[in-house]
Amino acid sequence: MDRNSVIGFVLLGALLIGYIFWNQQSANTAKLEKARQDSIANLNKPKEEQAKPAGDSTLALDSTRLTNEYGTFASAATGTEQQQVLENKLVKITFSNKGGEPRTVQLLNFKTSEGKPLFLQQGSFNRTGLKIPLPNNQTLNTSDVYFTPGEVKKEADGSQRISYRLNNGQPGQYLEYTYSLKADSYLVDYTINIVGMQNVLPKGNISLQWNAQADRQEHNMQQERLNNQVHYRFSDKEHDYFTLQHRSQEKLSKPVEWVSFKQQFFNITLLARKENFASAEINTKIPESGNIVGQEMTTLAIPYNGAAAYSFPMEIYYGPNHYKTLKAMDVQLEKIIPLGSGIFAFVKYVNKWIIIPVFNFLGSLTSNYGLIILLLTIFIRLIIAPFTYQSYVSAAKMKVLKPELDELRAKYKDDQQAFGMEQMKLFRSAGVNPLGGCLPALLQLPILVAMYSFFPSSIELRQESFLWAKDLSTYDSIYNFGFTIPLYGDHISLFTILMTITSLILAFYNRGMADQSNPVMKYMPYVFPVMLLGIFNSMAAALTYYYFLSNVISIVLQWAIQKFVINHEKIHAKIQANKAKPASKSKWAERLEEMQKRQQDMQKQQRNKK
Repeated sequence: MDRNSVIGFVLLGALLIGYIFWNQQSANTAKLEKARQDSIANLNKPKEEQAKPAGDSTLALDSTRLTNEYGTFASAATGTEQQQVLENKLVKITFSNKGGEPRTVQLLNFKTSEGKPLFLQQGSFNRTGLKIPLPNNQTLNTSDVYFTPGEVKKEADGSQRISYRLNNGQPGQYLEYTYSLKADSYLVDYTINIVGMQNVLPKGNISLQWNAQADRQEHNMQQERLNNQVHYRFSDKEHDYFTLQHRSQEKLSKPVEWVSFKQQFFNITLLARKENFASAEINTKIPESGNIVGQEMTTLAIPYNGAAAYSFPMEIYYGPNHYKTLKAMDVQLEKIIPLGSGIFAFVKYVNKWIIIPVFNFLGSLTSNYGLIILLLTIFIRLIIAPFTYQSYVSAAKMKVLKPELDELRAKYKDDQQAFGMEQMKLFRSAGVNPLGGCLPALLQLPILVAMYSFFPSSIELRQESFLWAKDLSTYDSIYNFGFTIPLYGDHISLFTILMTITSLILAFYNRGMADQSNPVMKYMPYVFPVMLLGIFNSMAAALTYYYFLSNVISIVLQWAIQKFVINHEKIHAKIQANKAKPASKSKWAERLEEMQKRQQDMQKQQRNKK
């Protein structure tokens, strides 16, 4: 075995050992993170569901145990659960006197992808309670005790109100939650009243524990988890967020105005009114379940000032990620809707100022969203029509010049610098801008990216059918394989296929524009649409339908303009006339030619030396 072989085997061995070590470290890190999440989840479960130490047989609720675990609230440790309902045309909220909190939240105008009632909150994991410190260094979560419920009251403005009171065992000392559901609104007024407990609760921050679980609502679980996020807004109006798949913990040390647990098309948001939350700690978890998208466990600090009568007013939003509805709340909650991010963050203004207003206007004219997307596509093409026309004119001029460019390529062959100089001379003499076709396409890019953000996040398209697409907000599968093809998926999306075919037709139609001597430039227009096939196969049908329509319009316009508008003979005559005129060089062009000549001279000198 030679030296090189030995070195190769040593390097391979080192790589293998490194990979095993890294894999073990990753596994240990994942194990520790799972243990941390499970521990936090267990601490925030109802008392009866928390894991008991081995051998703990003290199950009877005797007075000693009640006093140890519940302190002066021991009388509220047991009771009979009662439920009350606040309901309007949009939402139905079922409250329980255990915890004095919402038990279930149903959105009445929406269904799951399976056609079942859509519950935004359901199950024992969902809890909202204060953590009250007890004298024995224990903590009481008010979600574990029974409140005294009030009667449901209907106000003159159409709102409904209910209150829950937790007595401290002393006259005039109690904790009270009041809820008011506004008429025709997704908002619930939620106020915490602390009365006469200034000697029981220490002055400072009191923890409000808010746990929420996002259950599966949509057809595509993968997209749901990609859109399962926690958003928050600080008191200085700064907004930020993270995705549950990418982060499991976040500590917010600054005052917080609101925290939102966002699903793909819905959200639950806690908003502080008058006074902000002092801080927040957010923990998240993605359970190994096909029916749970994600869970969040948020501890919000309420700044209790120690007053004898203290109130902390809040609002809870249970509803859809509808841009107009969220914007009307005037707290920038509409920022949770992904209309543009990253290097393309600027396209959110295209969506806000152009796409959404036009989309809403068209929606007021018809309820057929296939037709709305068609009209929206035509509107967008009218906006960019001047740029499109200039692009086609530039393409026509380049097509006329193609024979002469081919002659230059044959003449100079491998001498790319010489070919470049002569090409620039030809363009200048013919009055052709080589970027004439690129710049219009570049100006159209913000529209294309805006559509990429808008359609998948538009709740208006949710469960709206068109042609063979049952739901325009998800992919339009016409056949499921029953298995997954790498880089493609487990189904066939017909709109994606049509989009790809029309993209290939456009590439074929414009083949004269590409440099046929360059394999990359020659074949890339055909390869690129096929590469995107796997990416768009799982995208919203509305998006691929829009791109398909845009391609069809481009094909028709290009054919019509080339056939009936652009006169190739006239363009050729004009180019020849421009070539006959004395060429006027700009200073930049003169410097460019001078640099190219110097490079050519240096290359000749080097060849002569050889």
